[in-house]
Amino acid sequence: MNYNGAIFTISLDFELYWGMKDVISEERYKENLEGTAYAVSQILKLFSQYEIHATWAVVGFLYFKDRNTLMQNLPKNYPEYEDENIDLYKYIRNNTHLNKNSHFAPEIIEIISKSKNQEIATHTFSHFYTLEKGQNERLFKEDLISAIKVSKTKLHSIVFPRNQCNDDYLETLLELGIRAYRGNEKSWMYKSVNFKEKTSYGQKLARIVDTYIDISSHNTYSPDEIAKKRPYNIPASRFLRPYDPKLAFLDKIKISRIKKDMLYAAKNARVYHLWWHPHNFGSHTTKNLKTLEEILEYYLTLKSLYNFKSMNMKEIADLLDKNHK
Repeated sequence: MNYNGAIFTISLDFELYWGMKDVISEERYKENLEGTAYAVSQILKLFSQYEIHATWAVVGFLYFKDRNTLMQNLPKNYPEYEDENIDLYKYIRNNTHLNKNSHFAPEIIEIISKSKNQEIATHTFSHFYTLEKGQNERLFKEDLISAIKVSKTKLHSIVFPRNQCNDDYLETLLELGIRAYRGNEKSWMYKSVNFKEKTSYGQKLARIVDTYIDISSHNTYSPDEIAKKRPYNIPASRFLRPYDPKLAFLDKIKISRIKKDMLYAAKNARVYHLWWHPHNFGSHTTKNLKTLEEILEYYLTLKSLYNFKSMNMKEIADLLDKNHK
């Protein structure tokens, strides 16, 4: 490869309540949802200050201004999930009023798209679950076509909702020009599961512990290994777990864990992929931004020492395409 250094990439799953409906009530999550717009503006300021190239995977529903315009642009065919709790099409039909701050964000998307070094990617049109009963590859393709249409731009990257990576659907990505996706960490605790299987209590506990103590190793990746197969799997390395008052006493350990991962990647010319949701920063915003800034300051140190380079997912795909034709 022409570039022999390490790569630092960030992806954000921009979904608002479309990605939380099956988890928590809108009222209980109100603070996070209403605080997302401000959080995004501050994240972008930090990205500009530290010259961070990031990927924003956007749920297509967010592009609309209200329920009426969304209803007018729904695809002809869509999934009918066996689990009605995750069926957002039914949710739309049954709710004549959808709060703007919780469900729509065209202005925020516009701001992100005009920000330097920021990639607009897809989180599918409808927060599509690829491992659930009631959907198939044909419906997935139709969903992505709708996502491309509403974005009014060429999409190069995708983040699968709930990290449900379905290997059987990867050829569909290539058909539609999507060259990169965020796969899961290799450890057993991060394995993709559907809602019926559910993530086991042991997996959930292990993931929480792994935030602070090294259980799954550094989760960094060789660019040459990523380049072997298209679409390129640029796997997650670490979820930036948001500030929790109950676990605040562990924050220094959490940040130290991420820094150790970054240092390993920088020294060994590997890819490190950090991710979170903008709504994670919607509450305790100042605390979360402080954590992010500390991480980005450390990135600059590693950039100076080891040529650690910030790249979004599209830029990584461009690099791999260029060097592995």
